[in-house]
This record gives sequence, C-alpha cells and structure tokens, in this order.
Amino acid sequence: MDSRSTTLTKAIFLDRDGTIIQDCHYLKSPEQVVLLPGAARALKRLQDAGFRLILVTNQSGVGRGYFTMEDVAHVQAHLEALLKAEGVCLTGCYVAPEAPDQPSRGRKPSPQFLLDARDTYRLDLTQCYMIGDKLLDLECGWNAGVGRSILVRTGYGAELERKQADQLRDAWVVDDLTAAAERIVANG
Repeated sequence: MDSRSTTLTKAIFLDRDGTIIQDCHYLKSPEQVVLLPGAARALKRLQDAGFRLILVTNQSGVGRGYFTMEDVAHVQAHLEALLKAEGVCLTGCYVAPEAPDQPSRGRKPSPQFLLDARDTYRLDLTQCYMIGDKLLDLECGWNAGVGRSILVRTGYGAELERKQADQLRDAWVVDDLTAAAERIVANG
C-alpha cells in the first residue's frame, strides 16, 4: 500500500446559492447562474492551498416540482464550466433534491453528504470547513464535526447574523467567500 492511499486530505464544503453564486429563488436555468464577485478567485486560492472543493446543496425546487434533476445537472455543468475557466475544479457535488417536508438522507443540516465525502475522498473532517449563508449550512458542518463552519454575509448570511446571532455558536462570520478563503489560508 503506498502512502497516498493512507493520507487523509482536507476539503472545503460549500453551499451553492448565496455562497458561490447569486441566490436566485429556485434557480433552474444555466442562464441564471451569476458568480458572486471574487468567488472564483477565492476558490482557486483554497484549491491552491491544498483543499478539495466539494459542493453540498439543497435543491428543494425538485421536490416541490418547480424543476427537475436534469435542470440541476445543467446548472451544475454551467457552474463548473465557469469555474474551470478560472482554473477551479470541484472535486464533488452532492445534491439533496427533497422538499423540507420529505424524507431525505442528505438534506442539510444532515451531515450525511459530508460523511459520504469523508469516506470517498479520505478526508480528515477536523481539517475541513463548511461555508454557507444559512444556519442549515453551519449546522451541517457542526453535525459532521468539521474543524469550522463559516457564515458568509452574502445571500441570506447578513440577515441571519442580524436576526439569529445567538445561534451562530463558534462559527466564523465573514463578508464573502474571499474573506473566508483569506481566513482559512491564514489559519494554516
């Protein structure tokens, strides 16, 4: 067995809407995808620092009948093409298509997708981060035992900080993905 197969790696788990791209209520078309300012550069910086980049997204519009998993796949392919043009490669993408009232194995705040990624990519979750703009994102990270959950003020983040600051526990709160990347890289 070579050393590469036993070495644990680190990752950044990322919410999609409001974190990497502009939140567009029930986004279903690639034409609606708009990267947030600096997001691609921030992801490149994290990737260059040795982190795998893994998307974890709830897409309840599928469960509600607003769009299909095929629509989600088209949006994902477009997002990945935009990021690839900036030198960024996502390691994986986990999608929970269920509506909040439907049974779901991985819908955030469930840690299941992070645990699946841990096993698939040999991750040390204590060296990983979860970044998002909603309490569900932070809770997902906490439930999985990541090193730190980070709230970005983009998307719904600023409103969450203003209205529910008491629920943020030990989360880092930063302006955007660029500030998150700076803090993570500075943290070692």
